[in-house]
Amino acid sequence: MATPAEAGLTPVMAFALVGALGVGSQWLAWRLRMPAIVLMLLAGLIVGPGLGIVDPGRDFGAILQPMVAIAVAIILFEGGLTLHISALRDAAVGVRRLVFLGAPLGWAASAAALYYVAGLSWQTSAVFGGIMIVTGPTVIAPLLRQARLRRRPAALLQWEAIVNDPVGALAAVLAFEVVIVLQTATGAAQAVGDLALGISVATVLGLAAGWGTARAFQRGHVPEYMKVPVLFVLVLLVFGVSDWVLHEAGLLAVTLMGLWIANVALPSYVEIRRFKEQATVMLVSGVFILLAANMDRETLASLDLRALGFVLVVVLLARPAAVLISLAFSGVPWAERLLVAFTGPRGVVLVAVAGLFGERLAAIGIEDGARMAPLAFALVAATVVLHGFTLSPLARALGLTAADRPGVMIVGGSRWSLALARALKTLDLPVIIVDPNHAHLRAAREAGIETYFGDLLSEDAEHRLDLIRYEYVIAATDNDAYNTLVTTDLGPEFGREKVFQVRRTRDSSSRHALPASLGGRPIGANETFHESEARIAEGWEFRSTRLSAEFTLKDWREKNPEAFIVADFGPGGALRFLGPDETPRDANDVQILMLAPKREERKQAS
Repeated sequence: MATPAEAGLTPVMAFALVGALGVGSQWLAWRLRMPAIVLMLLAGLIVGPGLGIVDPGRDFGAILQPMVAIAVAIILFEGGLTLHISALRDAAVGVRRLVFLGAPLGWAASAAALYYVAGLSWQTSAVFGGIMIVTGPTVIAPLLRQARLRRRPAALLQWEAIVNDPVGALAAVLAFEVVIVLQTATGAAQAVGDLALGISVATVLGLAAGWGTARAFQRGHVPEYMKVPVLFVLVLLVFGVSDWVLHEAGLLAVTLMGLWIANVALPSYVEIRRFKEQATVMLVSGVFILLAANMDRETLASLDLRALGFVLVVVLLARPAAVLISLAFSGVPWAERLLVAFTGPRGVVLVAVAGLFGERLAAIGIEDGARMAPLAFALVAATVVLHGFTLSPLARALGLTAADRPGVMIVGGSRWSLALARALKTLDLPVIIVDPNHAHLRAAREAGIETYFGDLLSEDAEHRLDLIRYEYVIAATDNDAYNTLVTTDLGPEFGREKVFQVRRTRDSSSRHALPASLGGRPIGANETFHESEARIAEGWEFRSTRLSAEFTLKDWREKNPEAFIVADFGPGGALRFLGPDETPRDANDVQILMLAPKREERKQAS
């Protein structure tokens, strides 16, 4: 009789444990400010080949491969949903080069590395080299979120990863069909016909499903509460049918479907995208845990010096050469070329597809096909760890981060907003004032404060404003409804704890009070727009002071009994805005940003 350890976990228990480890790794990475994927990979290795608690092949059995395939399909669909054609204005040339030139060059360079360095046969090298075009949207998205890159290099990496994902899978299919023709009696015409049919069906299905879904949603044929379930079912159906016609063609279909839906004016698009993003975080977490846990000790032990040499050649030669050649004379700045060239993390699709084709190659007599899976895992593990720790420092060294310090976006060009912006600027923090009234921004422009003329919620602002530069949003216009709309809309993107607004005029009335789910947090003295403006008119000002062992928070309170604390600024550069009931950090070298009456000497001087 098998012991509990030998029998393994039940599928439900294994599923729950994988989910807990995946989401727990994401949360821990957020707390420790570490790359989440590194922790997920480590967690999977510990519970898999390390302790033997989770064995996906044993615990999930035959449903493992379909489960991973569906998860990858949903991840790619969500990736397509993020690809706005309008966002390509600055990066279009670079993306076209990376897809149409970079992909074939990467295929050839990767196949050469596999043949000459890893020692694989030319058949296996050709198939595996096609898969290695994929740079992994499951990895790029978390890395971009952590690195806070400028808009154009981020767009280059994101578009390349998502578009090349199905391209790489189809390249592997093409190479595999060629190998089949040469190894068996299958005719070349039949192989080419199968490939053309699969790609055509995937393209037509993906675009038709995207068009039909958009039309149905726009015309109200699907009720609001059913839109996400309908979308999920359609994604699975499109993926399943395309994959049935030609293996891996489903990846192309769902990517095209998401791309179409992202670029039509859907009223429910924002809600759909947010739900899909949340689902994708869970799927990425789970798939990465499964990926690492599915490795066994024998497979890991088979990775020798040739495997190490292969990884080094791919990371340091094959990938950079393909990118730099494809972006030559493109107008893309050298700093961005270098960042893209030395950022090529691989992800779930590479391992999943490599394992599939490795088994098929071995089945037709090409024995080294079995080496594809461990080499794929080695490349994924190496690039995830390497780029997880080097992308942010490399981007900073090349001057491609949105900002060294996350800044503040103030909505409303009032005197109160200008006074706050000036104080933040003295702390060396990026700050911008946004207002749809050009005249309201005149004083800010004269003071050298960055401004944006327009509606923050407009499509133009979405494309022109690099929101990733800013950590906080403060809505301080004279329109309470607009302040509430801005903070409610941006809350999920920035985090509810990072959006603030001046107090609504009628908040004290139960008839006009809004639920807690709407609007932003109160800031500072929790005063209305007009009360805040009156303070500035009376001579109040924003200024900062530094706490120390000799000058504590208690000492500051005694000297400034009337002042309101708006924010504190830690010695490590961490800014934290405070509500009326929150207490600042009482520690050495913490700076307090306050709203206080002007000092007497300043009043007399003025």
